Amino acid sequence: MSMPLHQSLRIARYLLGQKLKRRSKFPLIVELEPLFACNLSCPGCGKIQHPADELKRRMPVEQAVSAIEECGAPMVSIAGGEPLMHPQIDTMVNELVKRKKYVFLCTNAVLVRRKIDKLDLKPSRYFAFAVHVDGLRERHDAAVAKEGVFDEVVEAIAELKRRGFRVTTNTTVFNTDTPQTLIDVLDFLNDEVEVDQMMVSPAYAYEKAPDQEHFLGVHETRELFRKAFAGGNRQRWRLNHSPLFLDFLEGKVDFGCTAWGVPSYSLFGWQKPCYLMSDGYAQTYAELLETTDWESYGRGRDPRCANCMAHCGYEPTAVLATLGSLKESLRAANGV
Repeated sequence: MSMPLHQSLRIARYLLGQKLKRRSKFPLIVELEPLFACNLSCPGCGKIQHPADELKRRMPVEQAVSAIEECGAPMVSIAGGEPLMHPQIDTMVNELVKRKKYVFLCTNAVLVRRKIDKLDLKPSRYFAFAVHVDGLRERHDAAVAKEGVFDEVVEAIAELKRRGFRVTTNTTVFNTDTPQTLIDVLDFLNDEVEVDQMMVSPAYAYEKAPDQEHFLGVHETRELFRKAFAGGNRQRWRLNHSPLFLDFLEGKVDFGCTAWGVPSYSLFGWQKPCYLMSDGYAQTYAELLETTDWESYGRGRDPRCANCMAHCGYEPTAVLATLGSLKESLRAANGV
C-alpha cells in the first residue's frame, strides 16, 4: 500500500505540472528542520552535535512557511532535533496545512502525551504524526540510548489514534538488525499497533554520529530487505513507499540519486546537497539548484555516497520512474 488516494492524485498532478513546465529539477518533499535540539541522544544521529548556541535556536514560523512557499513542494516533513520542543510547532503545522501542504511531524514521541493537550493540532487529511520506531522494546531503547522509550512510544501512538490523528512510523535499519528483527517490528506496527502507514530506510553514516560502526553497506542492505520482504510480507504491510523504491532496497533495480527532490531546509538555509550531507548552504531553493554540482554526488561519484540507499535520495527517483511508466503507475496504484 502506498499513500492515500487523495494524496496520490495530488502528487501525480503536481508531477505532471512540473513535466509540462519542462522543469528537470523540483522538490517533492522538503525536510524542514526548525531546530536541532533534541531530548534524546541517539548514537546513530549527529544532529545534536551542533554547538550549544545553535541548539538553542528556533526557526520563526514565518521563515519556515516562506521557504516552503518559495520552493513549491507539496509535502513537508518537519524534523529536527525534536520538533515538539519548538514553542510554535503547532502554529507552523497549521500554517502549512492551511496552504494544503501534506505535513508529517516527525517525533520520537517522548513528549507527545505530555504536550498534546497544550498544542492546537487537529486531525486533518493533510497532517500526520511520523513516529520513529527502530525496533521492539530492547532494540528501540538501545537505538535511542534510553530505557523505557519504546513503551512510551506505544502509549503515545495509541493516544494519538484515540484522538483521530493519522499516525505513520519511520524505522531506520542498521547492521545490528536482521531480517527477523525488521519483520518483528513491522508486524507489530502493522498488526497490533495498527499504524496507518510505515516507512523504512537504511541508516546513513552521519559524519558526526557517535556510532560509526553499525551502518549497512549496499550488499548488506539488499540482502536484509530481500529476506524481510519475502513470503508476502511486503504486500501485507502498509508501507508508505513506491513499489519501485522497495524494488531498489531489494536490489531488483538500481537508481541514481535525485537529492534535489527531497531538499533540506534548516536554520542555516538550504543544505547542499541533501539532508544527510553538508557541503554548504543556499539562501533560496533556486540558488540551491543553480549552485550545487549535482553530477558530483551519488554512488560511484562521491565516496561518502558509496553505501547510501536512503529514501531521501532514491525515493524521488523511484517516483519519477513510476510516473514515466504506465505499467509502474498501475502497479503503484494497486500497491504491489
